[in-house]
Amino acid sequence: MTEQNSPQSLNILVVDDEINVRKTLAISLETDGYTVTAVSNARDAVAEVTKQSFDLALVDLRLGADLGMDLIPQLLKQSPWIRIVIITAHGSIDSAVETMKRGAVDYLTKPFTPAQVKLVVDRVARLRALEQQVAGLEEIVGQSRTDLSLKSSDPTMQRTLNLARQVAPAETTVLIRGESGTGKGVLARTIHGWSNRAKKPMATISCPTLSPQLLESELFGHARGSFTGAIRDNPGRIASSEGGTLFLDEIGDLPLQLQPKLLRFLQDREYERVGESLTRKADVRVIAATHVDLESAVAAGKFREDLLYRIKVIQLDLPPLRDRTDDVAAFAERFLAELRGGKLVTGFTPDAMSALRAYRWPGNIRELRNVIERALFLCQGDQIGVEHLPSEVAGGKPAPLSVGDSISLDQLEEMHIRRVLAKAKSLDEAAKTLDIDVATLWRKRQKYGL
Repeated sequence: MTEQNSPQSLNILVVDDEINVRKTLAISLETDGYTVTAVSNARDAVAEVTKQSFDLALVDLRLGADLGMDLIPQLLKQSPWIRIVIITAHGSIDSAVETMKRGAVDYLTKPFTPAQVKLVVDRVARLRALEQQVAGLEEIVGQSRTDLSLKSSDPTMQRTLNLARQVAPAETTVLIRGESGTGKGVLARTIHGWSNRAKKPMATISCPTLSPQLLESELFGHARGSFTGAIRDNPGRIASSEGGTLFLDEIGDLPLQLQPKLLRFLQDREYERVGESLTRKADVRVIAATHVDLESAVAAGKFREDLLYRIKVIQLDLPPLRDRTDDVAAFAERFLAELRGGKLVTGFTPDAMSALRAYRWPGNIRELRNVIERALFLCQGDQIGVEHLPSEVAGGKPAPLSVGDSISLDQLEEMHIRRVLAKAKSLDEAAKTLDIDVATLWRKRQKYGL
């Protein structure tokens, strides 16, 4: 098997009421390097799948008075990603078709040989690996435009990247600090890609975007009926990133009431879903990011000191673009090549490049990309000039914020939000200045690329 399909990546549940079959399967699979849990009945199978995450279940069609095919929807309810193979001494076309309808992926008839079991399990392992690779590729494609932010000639940035590469293979919690737009999310995904967990999922939660109740549900999961609108079970991001990485973006905005629960998970890897008392465990590495001063937040009583110490075992600091002036020209050229499409724009005039280098970039790399995209839209020649840049970037005075100017509401709003964010010390402070909630501010930042 290839490395990405290695047996160590599968956690297998065996459900069979015959002790000799359970032992034989467990020994055979463990010899091949898989992790195996074996139980004799449906009740114990459901109990196990609620406590830990399984990739594959080998389920006997007849479990005493119960039917294995009746267990299929129960296992899928707890673990939607689990693959189920039915094993039975009573094989028939009808029963095979019925188990497939209920969600099984394969069918194994007793008596079977170790080679037959290995063939079926290896097939599931390859399927699981492909699913995780597709998920990883989707993440990469979705973020490929911003990967440029990790290419730098700046010594401070290079030291940060070198430290990130050193800590990537470890299981240590990492805290990434830097202003908005400096590439914290990109660095988190890069660390996951460099780590031993790269073939497993990576889940992202943006802490400012949801209410405390919804954020708790999204993070830990919830049981059906646990609150209004909970019409089905939700496994949560922790469960969905089993074996992989959980990225908590802007952790400084994590509600205070959720911080003890996150602290407990970081310490013990244990948690409960909303509306349940069952304690679950998960093997998940946590990477957090923030642009706020967490020490000041601790002093203000908005962030727990013990949680701060727990998440900043390793701290990576991303310098702002204004301190990486040598990178501005390189980023501008890369974004130009990426965004120009069929336009015959070959570069920048000297004055335009001087203006780009002189600007302070409060929105950092994200803002630079947006400026290049705007300039390309306006440019009708072969070079981007100063006249194609926003007035604040070109060196002139920003457009006045007064009613009646020849400017759209969206442009006016974007300019105002950009300046408030540049001056504010936190998202909370910016939201208060704008008289909107943090979630609304986050959506507007996404809209304008701030």
